[in-house]
Amino acid sequence: MELALISIRQVAVLFLLILAGYLCIRFGILSNESRKSFSNLLMYLIVPIMIIYSYMTEFNEEILENLWMALLLSCAAIGIGIAVTFIITLKHHDRSQPIMRFAMIFSNAAYMGFPLIQAMFGSEGLLYASVYLTVFNIVLWSFGYSMIAGKTAGKEILHSIITAPMLYAVLVGLCIFLLQVPIPSVIRQSFSLISGMNTPLAMIITGMIIASSDIKAILKNPKIWRTLGVRMVLIPAVCILIFYLLGLHGVVPHVVLLLEACPCAAITSIFAIQYHYDEEYAAGAVVLTTLISIVTLPLCALFLSLAM
Repeated sequence: MELALISIRQVAVLFLLILAGYLCIRFGILSNESRKSFSNLLMYLIVPIMIIYSYMTEFNEEILENLWMALLLSCAAIGIGIAVTFIITLKHHDRSQPIMRFAMIFSNAAYMGFPLIQAMFGSEGLLYASVYLTVFNIVLWSFGYSMIAGKTAGKEILHSIITAPMLYAVLVGLCIFLLQVPIPSVIRQSFSLISGMNTPLAMIITGMIIASSDIKAILKNPKIWRTLGVRMVLIPAVCILIFYLLGLHGVVPHVVLLLEACPCAAITSIFAIQYHYDEEYAAGAVVLTTLISIVTLPLCALFLSLAM
């Protein structure tokens, strides 16, 4: 019951933030044209700062072995998600294919998953979750970014990787974490405040998109429901089955599986704006999967606690 309440609270917060963006458009406080500026602010300042700040934590040598396991299992889970997605969308060749694949592959792990991880496993679980987030960010800003940007040539993919600000943020964060670089409290507090803007701004942008969208069309869009089925049911189910057959159990597999079972990443909407994909589909996928996660995340947590 406690896990269910945590999920419901997190989803309620997200929807209130989405509502704020929606009302800002409806009442003329913001214009549709401001979405591009907001998305630039999010991608090139707030998200990199948030990534760096997440690594400003103490390193515990006693759990080094579990950290390596978290790294391997995170790579495996995300790899399974990619494989399942590409198989499901093999015959889908229209303009929406990249954004659909992105929505299916990448989850909103940091915001939706971390509260559950903290409730179940405490600070140790959050450390393993940070390993997952590291792998997630590297894959998102290399493979995911190049897929969305439509860059398939080797040089183009390399260029997308070396010009992605989030990858540099990951490298800086790893240096801070592994070398235990002391960070002055003034910088730490500043990074904390900027990091706190990530979820609110992403959700407000999503609300702005919805305000100019046809809600009925979103609910009637079969691509959104297909995305929901893959992101929220199929990928987690396949990951759980494979982990179970391999005999994996304990805190680390639970953390990875819960993060992989989260709804579509909020940044899906941002990429839809940046690269001129179907914004209504992207926003609808984020909103609908987030709503469904009220039920699926607690059920997943309960199942894992009983079966693994």
